[in-house]
Amino acid sequence: MSAGRARPARPRRAGGHRVPDNARMRISARADYAVRALLELAAAGDESPVKAEAIADAQGIPHKFLEGILTDLRRGRLVVSRRGGSGGYRLAAPAETITIADVIRVVEGPLVSVRGARPPELSYTGPAEALLPLWIALRANVRKVLDEVTLADVAANRLPVLVRTLAEDPGAWTNP
Repeated sequence: MSAGRARPARPRRAGGHRVPDNARMRISARADYAVRALLELAAAGDESPVKAEAIADAQGIPHKFLEGILTDLRRGRLVVSRRGGSGGYRLAAPAETITIADVIRVVEGPLVSVRGARPPELSYTGPAEALLPLWIALRANVRKVLDEVTLADVAANRLPVLVRTLAEDPGAWTNP
């Protein structure tokens, strides 16, 4: 941070307590890069394999980091690779069949977890008992969005109505 620039104040909850930096849902750089890499492959189609360097350059992704992500995507059977001068990466299935959720699950694991556990593995008592259905509802809504959007949808800028409707809400663009 440069001198003379004030750090933005973190939001406060009712009662004046600061909201911790980790109190929001995060899409990791790894998940973001994985989706962006596969969108490059979706846009390339089946013409010829795309080299990792070309993907990294096109999306501004650090090459070494991308190599590890592509390895995970290959192990997760979302991409296939070919070695050699005419080698590179291709989608392992049509872009219409690969959801954004599929990509995130391969590189990050479950879409929603609480303290590293999946919501159904949790239990609460007393006043916290209603947290479990809240976490389950959150997971259901994350799935409703990410399991419905395919690489082809994003590559063609053809997002489903539900996603467009949610994104059109002005409140969705602001940080409380």
